[in-house]
Amino acid sequence: MKKYLLISAIIMAFSSCNKKEEAQPVVKKEVPEKTTGAKEFEMYEMSEMAALMEQMYVDNQRLKERIKNGDTIGKFPSHFLEIHKRAMTDEAENDAFFKEQAAVFIKAQEQIYEDPKNAKAHFNKAVSACVTCHEVKCSGPIPRIKKLFIE
Repeated sequence: MKKYLLISAIIMAFSSCNKKEEAQPVVKKEVPEKTTGAKEFEMYEMSEMAALMEQMYVDNQRLKERIKNGDTIGKFPSHFLEIHKRAMTDEAENDAFFKEQAAVFIKAQEQIYEDPKNAKAHFNKAVSACVTCHEVKCSGPIPRIKKLFIE
């Protein structure tokens, strides 16, 4: 008899732990419709010049590593010459100062490939041209550009 009471107590204990909760009804909340005065999200789109400068930065990171490792320099990337033709975010920025700095940059870049023995000096001159221009035009990327210098 004690066995049956013990077994009954165990069964009751397990069955009480397995109580199923009653399903709660799902309440749908109504989402208010968009107000007409709300500002919509707009994706940032790079200007042609910004995209070119991003590409030039990547190219110069690779070039920096080749110069530091004493590897062959390769040939001048012709897309750098597009700096004179690409559309800027603000076309008013494409003034005489920018054109002058772009020419200094291009000349220094070309010298890297024409005179690989002095590639480090020419490379740092090209980076300096970038910094000089960005100090006047758009200072945001200066810390990133300065990381290109070869010590």
